[in-house]
Amino acid sequence: MKTDVCNAPVALTSQQALDDWNAMIRAFLAHGKDAAPRLGAVLEAEPDFALGHATKGIFSLLMGRRELVSAAHDAAAKLKTLDTSDPRTQAWTDALEAWLNGWSSKSVTILQRALDRMPHDTLTLKVNHAIRFIRGDSVGMRWSVERALDAHRDHPFEGFVLGCHAFALEETGAYTAAERAGRAGLELAGDDAWGLHAVAHVHDMTGQAEKGIALIEQNTSAWDHCNNFRYHVWWHKALLHLDEGETDIVLSLYDRKIREEKTDDFRDIANATSILTRLELEGVSVADRWAELADLSEQRVDDACLAFADLHYMLALAGDRRADAAQRMIGRLHADRATLSEAAQVSHHPGHSVAQGIQDFAEGRYATAFHHLVAGHDDLQTIGGSHAQRDVFERITIDAGIRAGQLDAAEDLLIQRRSRRNGTEDRFAATRFATIQDARAAADAIPAQ
Repeated sequence: MKTDVCNAPVALTSQQALDDWNAMIRAFLAHGKDAAPRLGAVLEAEPDFALGHATKGIFSLLMGRRELVSAAHDAAAKLKTLDTSDPRTQAWTDALEAWLNGWSSKSVTILQRALDRMPHDTLTLKVNHAIRFIRGDSVGMRWSVERALDAHRDHPFEGFVLGCHAFALEETGAYTAAERAGRAGLELAGDDAWGLHAVAHVHDMTGQAEKGIALIEQNTSAWDHCNNFRYHVWWHKALLHLDEGETDIVLSLYDRKIREEKTDDFRDIANATSILTRLELEGVSVADRWAELADLSEQRVDDACLAFADLHYMLALAGDRRADAAQRMIGRLHADRATLSEAAQVSHHPGHSVAQGIQDFAEGRYATAFHHLVAGHDDLQTIGGSHAQRDVFERITIDAGIRAGQLDAAEDLLIQRRSRRNGTEDRFAATRFATIQDARAAADAIPAQ
């Protein structure tokens, strides 16, 4: 059996197929456009390559799209006809099956055991990292990567692993160490978009917008080669400009970069809807930009793949006042409580409460919105994504509390948010603390009856 660039066994017979496989791994690590075509070339050349089919299945599930769940089932069916006996292939096959059965936590456990046996297998590390990210398991991301760091010293993909470590450190609040790891990773892998974006997260979470903007502008080679992940890096740049109060730049980035392609990939929808929501919360008109997002999101009401995706679709439906579609989404999220899969349980809680709160907020029922949003607040991390991505829901919750006159409760949420952000106050927090202070002063100025 041959070994691939990760020095892991791979049952390929031709050198060309092995070259394509190795190129696929690197493209996947770099969020490059070439990953899917390279995997397709491998399977075309060697259609009985079991690990390739398992990879296709898991990659399909990572996309969070209902139609690609069928592709994952097809891959699992194909695997039943192939030899999956080597431990690496068996682990990936079992992980795919577990996820299809609704147990992504079991997939993580299976892949972690495989990684513990071969800690130099960067492909398994990155997929495990990605599933943990979808699950909101920041502590597990860090623990998993740190177990494999030693095995990646002087490894061809050491830089990419440092990028994963940087992101996990940032998501667990170790901001100084995260920036150090991310910058070290970029020295070794100049095209590591994930590592670059981890450092951008650090600057966002620590109130260093100017440094974050400069980082992105000075390292375009790390992300301009990317698949649609490049839109996410533009999103980070827009967030940093928003913190500087540069809303004209944010809108320009939205039109020219973030929605350069009107895709319905949930990650692209998430970038777009969260930017528009943030702008509207700051009193900025976004004109008719909600419409195309709502058109796409309305067709995803029944996807039921990821609560993270559903709640961003919900932002679009509420933003464009699609009340009927929004109610269908809310109803479906509520009904998910009857489904035993882990994803459905997260959709029901906190997903259902947050979705109801989003709709209430859009319709001006701020007290009810705050009630529902707070009900989902403490479990929001389970929808997956990053602190920066979930912050849009935090902002809506805080603004709902302020508008409902729940000043003490809204202030408590702001204080918690400030603590997570290294004790710093960004523009959002500073303006909301000031609004609360002004509201209290106004109330005190009213003569007692």
